[in-house]
Amino acid sequence: MLQTEFEFTLPKGYIDEEGRLHRQGVMRLATAADEILPLKDPRVQSNPAYLTIIVLSRVILRLGDLPDVNPRVIEGLFLEDLLYLQDLYQRLNGGGNYTLKTKCPHCGEEVAVEVTNPGA
Repeated sequence: MLQTEFEFTLPKGYIDEEGRLHRQGVMRLATAADEILPLKDPRVQSNPAYLTIIVLSRVILRLGDLPDVNPRVIEGLFLEDLLYLQDLYQRLNGGGNYTLKTKCPHCGEEVAVEVTNPGA
């Protein structure tokens, strides 16, 4: 079975309005909609860097015992935690190696070739 949810621990943690620290969380794999739908958001259209905030708020399922992880929560993260989550997102969704089936240009036989993602 494909693992779609991944636990993480923020380096510093999010401090909520009541001063409670939240460090443990769960991020799920992104879908195409997680990347495409935020492009319609006016905040992203006026500031493309805001895309990261919206996407992370969609794929983080839990952060501590917060009832909801929304853009306001992501905005309130310390920079070190935001960078950590961006890196985790990239490793989960864009990194890794892939095996492609192709035909050998010399003999025509089907072969499997492992390709490393250049963005990883």
